[in-house]
Amino acid sequence: MIAPDKIKKLAVLLDPDDTGNSDFEGLISLADECRVDYFLVGGSTTFIKPGELISGIKKITSVPVYIFPGNLLQLDPCADGILLLSLISGRNPELLIGNHVVAAPQLKKMGVDIVPVGYILVSSGVRSSVEYMSQTEAIPAGKKDIAVATAMAGELLGLKMIYLEAGSGAEYPVPADMIAAVKNNTSIPLIAGGGLRTAADVSRAYSAGADIVVLGNGLAENPALLSEACSIRDSINKKGPA
Repeated sequence: MIAPDKIKKLAVLLDPDDTGNSDFEGLISLADECRVDYFLVGGSTTFIKPGELISGIKKITSVPVYIFPGNLLQLDPCADGILLLSLISGRNPELLIGNHVVAAPQLKKMGVDIVPVGYILVSSGVRSSVEYMSQTEAIPAGKKDIAVATAMAGELLGLKMIYLEAGSGAEYPVPADMIAAVKNNTSIPLIAGGGLRTAADVSRAYSAGADIVVLGNGLAENPALLSEACSIRDSINKKGPA
């Protein structure tokens, strides 16, 4: 299960579309060396099935691989699990329940860990790929009360995790005060991702209350961020709960 068990965890997000543009084997090996907790595979614009990438990851490391699906083509039984995302910040019925109904029979047969996640898009200075593809608006970064109420609704509906997402290519990450407000008003694990480019960004996300921090595009710009983020995670976990 992907739940963090009261310790901070780190995930690396890999997009199958980018496998030909980056040193994925090197990144996966480094992630294994740094002891990242999870790989997430998927993206909002990719239509490439993730099986080949997942198999490649599993040849290098035993780190669990979870699908981060942007569409129904991204389901694959070779993954360890799936984040079953419900875009609760938007009002697109297909991404709230429609796609889930279509996928349910296949998901049931796959026999992998399925984690229902309340996915909340937060404005990040630019219109993200997720916003465009989902045809929804992100919650303004300054409206933490809306994010809190949305997250609370997700928990009351039975979702098992909340994911605060600034989006791929975000100019800045989800504000720390929004992360803190959501954490203080919910009791399920909280994920934060998007726009995390520096060690300071990662530290702020953890300190604000994120249980799992997700690194994606920031690693392409700054590969050293991976080892720095793992060191921050380990330092916080060594100190124990505040």
